[in-house]
Amino acid sequence: MPSFDVVSEVDMHEVTNALDQANREVTTRFDFKGSGSKFTLEGSEVRLVAASEFQLQQMLDVLRQKLSKRQVDVGCLEVGEPETVGREARQRVTVRQGLDTELCRKVVKEVKGTKIKVQVSIQGDRVRVSGKKRDDLQEVIVFLKEREFGLPFQYANFRD
Repeated sequence: MPSFDVVSEVDMHEVTNALDQANREVTTRFDFKGSGSKFTLEGSEVRLVAASEFQLQQMLDVLRQKLSKRQVDVGCLEVGEPETVGREARQRVTVRQGLDTELCRKVVKEVKGTKIKVQVSIQGDRVRVSGKKRDDLQEVIVFLKEREFGLPFQYANFRD
């Protein structure tokens, strides 16, 4: 029986490469000279440190640009509020991965509401869709691409 998984995964190696490029750009840009601005990655959280909130916004734009050049969907970024401590402004950006149970339930409900003849089940942080016909599965993929769930989806493990 054909099946596929709906997942939301980010290649953290590409995120690391994009951060390295962004750090290189920030250190060479004239408007950031001597400000001590930098990006750091801790787990799945990117920390931005700059002299002002305006520079944080510029750094966030640089980060988004570098991530999109490396084919990392910027929809997976959850941007925190900037905080100013003394002469330093900080901001946290979380790289979200995996589907939480609430989002999985929403996806299952939406797919079942289409009346396409497929079975949908939650398996950890992914949603498995299986059916008798490959065309039905492709129809579900098209339906999910048209909908907005707040996270970018990938369709993995397609088996025939």
